[in-house]
Amino acid sequence: MAGNSYGTLFRITTFGESHGEALGGIIDGCPSGIALDMEAIQLEMSRRKPGQSKIVTQRKEPDDVQFLSGIFEGKTTGTPIGFIIPNTNQKSDDYSHIKDNYRPSHADYVYEKKYGVRDYRGGGRSSARETASRVVAGAIAKQMLPEIKFNAYVSSVGPLYLEKPYQDLDFSKIESNPVRCPDEKMAAEMEEYIKQIKKDGDTVGGTITCVIQNVPVGLGEPVFDKLHAELGKAMLSINAVKGFEFGSGFCGSEMKGSEHNDLYNADGTTITNLSGGIQGGISNGMDIYFRVAFKPVATIMQKQDSLNNKGEITEMTGKGRHDPCVVPRAVPIVEAMAAIVLADFYLINKTYK
Repeated sequence: MAGNSYGTLFRITTFGESHGEALGGIIDGCPSGIALDMEAIQLEMSRRKPGQSKIVTQRKEPDDVQFLSGIFEGKTTGTPIGFIIPNTNQKSDDYSHIKDNYRPSHADYVYEKKYGVRDYRGGGRSSARETASRVVAGAIAKQMLPEIKFNAYVSSVGPLYLEKPYQDLDFSKIESNPVRCPDEKMAAEMEEYIKQIKKDGDTVGGTITCVIQNVPVGLGEPVFDKLHAELGKAMLSINAVKGFEFGSGFCGSEMKGSEHNDLYNADGTTITNLSGGIQGGISNGMDIYFRVAFKPVATIMQKQDSLNNKGEITEMTGKGRHDPCVVPRAVPIVEAMAAIVLADFYLINKTYK
């Protein structure tokens, strides 16, 4: 299997399966001498871990990170940072009913056709549990870039949309509710909606908005490695992501140039920011903001037709512990991947100086 690594200079390689002994990763390229706040890293893991509220999967995992290399006396050494995250609460029997069946809209069928074998326990490598390793790397990337602020939040669940622009939101309220929406009224509506969806044995999708502030001018390469292209690739690599837009996004396609152009201030900032902080593939110093769309979780607790490995259509019902809506737990994953991208471009940009 290829494609288990991401990044050029700051590079993360992940390994492990949902129901294996452990997940883990190796981070290459992290500069030496960075004093790591281990509690901050564990806090990021706690934001992503399962079992944290009634509207997410009830699998109980502490997601404690064990570092194996690359850190000495609390500081990075510049050598590869190896780590593992033990799996402690597998219930593999929950998946015995799909050993010979392919779940609709899951990776089961394509994995078996491509590799000739698949780990049916929770989806194996295709499980969103793989993203735990990304959160570790993202937490370290954030500490590499202490001046840059990453704030992601849930901006929609199903038909419920938070219409307020991010400038009118208080990011300190993101963690004040289990949905991770910084608007109290909308968060309450979203939470009740997710609870009803779960009661119905169904799932629902949503969107996450991410705002990156205090980004210096000059990150990104202007042709194939544009900053927004790498952010898009990073976000689209997250399980269940179906769409990515930055700045004015698709709404910009309906505008005239006279409406869309960001006019300059004398100091090089812009009066508006429909460019989303990126012009010509390079950061311009304004806020970078983008939105990521997540599909509904594929496993539902309702009867559905499925396909088995004999080519027969069979009826099946989802079992096990699954998120009725993935977006609340995906917020730290979006932040982590954004931080990894910017840490990588930060190191690439230093090669010019």
